[in-house]
Amino acid sequence: MPCRAIVRNISPSRSWFRFVSRIHFTRTISGCALLILSASLFMAGQVSVTTYHNDNNRTGWNSHETALTPTSVKGTSFGVQLTVPLDDQVDAQPLIVPKVKITAGNFKGLHNVVYVATDNNSIYAIDMTSGTVLLQPNFGPPVVTPLLCGKNNPDVGINSTPVIDLTSNTLYAMVYTQQASGPAYYLHALDLGSLTDKVPPQLVAASHTLTNGSTFTFNATYQRQRPGLLLANGNIYAGFGSFCDRSPNLSRGWVLGWQTGTLTPLPGNQLTDTQATDTGEYFLSSIWMSGYALAADDSGNVLFVTANSDPTGTTYDGVTNIQESVVAVSPDLTTVLDLFTPSNVADMDENDLDFGSGGVMVLPDQPGSVPEMAVAAGKIGSMFLMNEQNLGGYNSGSNNVLGTYTVGPCWCGESYFVDPKDGVARVVSSGGSKIIVWQVLTSPTPSLVEVSSSPTLSTVGTGFFTAVSSNGTANPIIWALSRNSGKQTTINLYAFEPDIGGTTMKMLYSGAVGTWVVNGTNSNLVPVVANGRVFVASYKELVILGVTPKAGESSK
Repeated sequence: MPCRAIVRNISPSRSWFRFVSRIHFTRTISGCALLILSASLFMAGQVSVTTYHNDNNRTGWNSHETALTPTSVKGTSFGVQLTVPLDDQVDAQPLIVPKVKITAGNFKGLHNVVYVATDNNSIYAIDMTSGTVLLQPNFGPPVVTPLLCGKNNPDVGINSTPVIDLTSNTLYAMVYTQQASGPAYYLHALDLGSLTDKVPPQLVAASHTLTNGSTFTFNATYQRQRPGLLLANGNIYAGFGSFCDRSPNLSRGWVLGWQTGTLTPLPGNQLTDTQATDTGEYFLSSIWMSGYALAADDSGNVLFVTANSDPTGTTYDGVTNIQESVVAVSPDLTTVLDLFTPSNVADMDENDLDFGSGGVMVLPDQPGSVPEMAVAAGKIGSMFLMNEQNLGGYNSGSNNVLGTYTVGPCWCGESYFVDPKDGVARVVSSGGSKIIVWQVLTSPTPSLVEVSSSPTLSTVGTGFFTAVSSNGTANPIIWALSRNSGKQTTINLYAFEPDIGGTTMKMLYSGAVGTWVVNGTNSNLVPVVANGRVFVASYKELVILGVTPKAGESSK
């Protein structure tokens, strides 16, 4: 095969991650190893982050970062470059697209853009170099304190992370807005250059048949759309939970889908609890995952984690009620294909130990007998390593998984990278108050082995979110944001070098990058790393960090 054909056939999928993980072992592929490496570095110049945690596996790994290295980040020149005021709190992750042609407003032309959605239902397009607000449309009044749930910002508008389709230059966003008839969700398909609707927004509506034959209807008053959106199979998928578990007789877990472009709803949907009656009128089995997005595997199957149901713990059957479980459903949302439910599901329900406080990450393909794996953790503090093609089902006596590991209470989700020293995959957990890096062993049987951890971070205690940057596999950095609650609480950014030959990571950077002012609410924020910068959106501001150029140099 000619060299250029090899390069052309590399795409950012599971096979791409497998390729990156082994690139340092490659001596030659028909004389092309150097060319392939050069091609991957060339792509590093302009990286897009178009979905939650970088990809549909939800790895949080940007393996094309050349400017941010352990040397540059630990130096005095790294820090806050820009602070951009916003109109409200931000729960969604920022998204990055270079070289966007802005076609509306006062700043038409090409810009490197960071998109930020706020709880006021505003979507910002911001020039990531200058901090100039290029566009700022608003999509209607947010819902104010829905169901009197005090764990939200008083304004609840766009809570979930939007998703961008670069092939059609479309940003999809879920807007929660107050109508005369009551709260409503609308899915928007927006042009990247103007942030105007390409087609009429789609009112979210659905129904599902319960076990007694009656029809249960989606009601936006009682459903919170918190997980990040998923773009897969030519569809947009969204998960729904509750507001503080209020009105548990009317709120349940939903997964809905729409066709890209037209926003035509999929005929099928998933309702995680289809039971018609319960002695306590307590249903739920919500999908919230602290904002972590629905994931997709190589086949396009949709994966997510559900939360608690009836606190008596007696309603679980894995069919009509699928609480406290990792679930895989078909792309058309008609069929539950697989699930894993911990053996102590009743205890989880009784004590509000939501498995669904964390998301599920699908590992890129691994060598060995079990190439496709997944991990997930929740409030109880256990991280489960699963065979993604056979999640494990439910066994009241023991968990049929590949391994169970203590990580601390997890309002969080895992990240992934490949270590340059041994070329072996790593899983990054962030439960409790510390980061732990786990080596993925694939032989003789798959397992995780702890190789390093961070110092205890005093600004967190119930888990937080991480991201990873590297140049191929070289110079990996783990980035983390503190997950604070309380009035006028500072949000801190941390950067760690994950493996320096010992068991304790080396802290490269820590500093304040925002605030979280609404008392009693939790910040489920994710750092975004791209093109030599780190982006953090919090309460009424976007902070952009980077390395200040030396005299005579220019920033990219």
